[in-house]
Amino acid sequence: MSNFLVLFAGELQRMKKYHILGASFVIAFLWIGVLHLTQIENVSNIFPLLLFLDATSMSILMIGVTMFFEKQEGSMKSLLVSPIGKIEYILAKTGANIVSNLITLLLLFSYAKMFKAIDIHLLWLILAVILISFFHSLLGFVLTYYSKDFTQLLMAMMKYTFVFIIPVLLEQIGLITSDWMTKLLYAIPTKASMTLLNASVGTVETWEIILSLLYLLIISIGVFVIVVRKYDEFALKESGV
Repeated sequence: MSNFLVLFAGELQRMKKYHILGASFVIAFLWIGVLHLTQIENVSNIFPLLLFLDATSMSILMIGVTMFFEKQEGSMKSLLVSPIGKIEYILAKTGANIVSNLITLLLLFSYAKMFKAIDIHLLWLILAVILISFFHSLLGFVLTYYSKDFTQLLMAMMKYTFVFIIPVLLEQIGLITSDWMTKLLYAIPTKASMTLLNASVGTVETWEIILSLLYLLIISIGVFVIVVRKYDEFALKESGV
């Protein structure tokens, strides 16, 4: 636990050093700008949509950014010979990512409470963001493992966005109405993510919440196992050992 806390604090400092936290604040204020410019007084229905974009794509990207910066600094080699466990290292990175997403959530919620009307279940929204960010942070590890450089990581993330994120966004805003297409989306993790976020507004059936929750929990465990098993191979390769 002590190693985890040290690593977690170090990750937050590293995110600050690499201006990742700063970029996170900029994106949060961008979403606030979207809320400010919208003519809708009650932003409850569009609130989950903004958090969806932040907790999915940004979680993947931030993991890749920090790991490629570590590669440039040669940190991977020192991690291999340190007493730090790889599980602690992985959890510290995902934990720092989750904190960043929660900061965005709280900033957006504070603005909406002060200047707009919003009626959501905040505690549920926090739990949903934690789970969604955790899964997509792990996915960020996997995409980074199989990317030779940051450009290749961006290309992989764009493919994920086009295949898994954009269809869910189109359905959310009503551009996808086909019954068979809507049912097909339940097979992808981003649909489960959007469902859990929408549940904070109370517009989701109970069976959908349970199904989405179980789906994300199970797939997160599976991806976590892959990330842990593949970490040594990635660290050895990137450190040149």
